Amino acid sequence: ITKTYGQFLAHWAKKLSWQEVAQSFKTSWHNVYTAVKEMVEYGLEHRDLSQIEAIGVDEVHYGKKLNYLTMVYQLDQNEKRLLFVERNRRVKSLLKCFRELGRENCLNIKYVCSDMWKPYLKVIKKKLPNALNILDRFHIVKKLNEAVNAVRIEENQRLNKEGYEPILDK
Repeated sequence: ITKTYGQFLAHWAKKLSWQEVAQSFKTSWHNVYTAVKEMVEYGLEHRDLSQIEAIGVDEVHYGKKLNYLTMVYQLDQNEKRLLFVERNRRVKSLLKCFRELGRENCLNIKYVCSDMWKPYLKVIKKKLPNALNILDRFHIVKKLNEAVNAVRIEENQRLNKEGYEPILDK
């Protein structure tokens, strides 16, 4: 496969399944795979990680069992991209991402958006000392709803003890 043809196939592989690309351009699935693999390798070798100021850290569940991927994104104003994907939801996974990013680049990060999983928070605090950690909206809303529900339950129990009828939504 020439470089130009490989770039062409890899471009189409972003829009269609690899099998559809292979069928459309009368080539093999393996050629499409090879083209994509070479483009990804080239991109990883030539990417610049020095100007990153904002990142997001999250995990994604996949499969039927407890399978997770740790993901780190760049979330800068004019640049949004996936930086790292590591297997598992573990401290080691996130540490590997920060190791690949490099100490100097970690010190340049000003903002991190993450969930409230304590092991991740600990690593972020240690490895990104200059960054403000912003907790993601989903987890903030979830915690607020839990707090409101706890107050509602307490008030209902208190009113029951005082002899008031429970308030039921109809």
